Amino acid sequence: MGKESRARVLKDHQAMAIARNIRVSPRKLNLVAQQIRGRKVDHALNVLTFSQKRIAGVVKKTLQSAIANAENNHDLDVDDLVVAEASVGKNLVMKRFHARARGNAGGIEKFFSQITIVVEEKREEKKEEAKPAATKGKGKAKAQKSPKTPAKKSAAQKAKKQTKKEAA
Repeated sequence: MGKESRARVLKDHQAMAIARNIRVSPRKLNLVAQQIRGRKVDHALNVLTFSQKRIAGVVKKTLQSAIANAENNHDLDVDDLVVAEASVGKNLVMKRFHARARGNAGGIEKFFSQITIVVEEKREEKKEEAKPAATKGKGKAKAQKSPKTPAKKSAAQKAKKQTKKEAA
């Protein structure tokens, strides 16, 4: 007679970790989150390890938690994981005051934030790209024009075209 478990929100090839009540403003946390979005997890861990930002340690810990969730709970391959999403949100705000002149008070807001990191498994199949055949001949190969861009007309051709329209 317990409560029913909630349906899984993520896809089968994804895992998630959330860090809440982080004592930094969402704006500052988003600067660190931008550095890891879309990267492979091993590269993202390196970026966070050598980041100068104070909060990078908390983000790294959250990313490691997401990697562990993927490996242990969802049986995903750690080598193929990519940071699919790193979303930052607001949390509570502590309000304090700072004494000012003539008995006034200045408001101080101390922001908290949270980060949600979603990692997903992306298998990269290596494709062998066919290299273009080497051209025989001396010197440099002639540059080929792309078919998308039309050739520009000279001013003389434009003037000739206008005179034909006027004559007709």
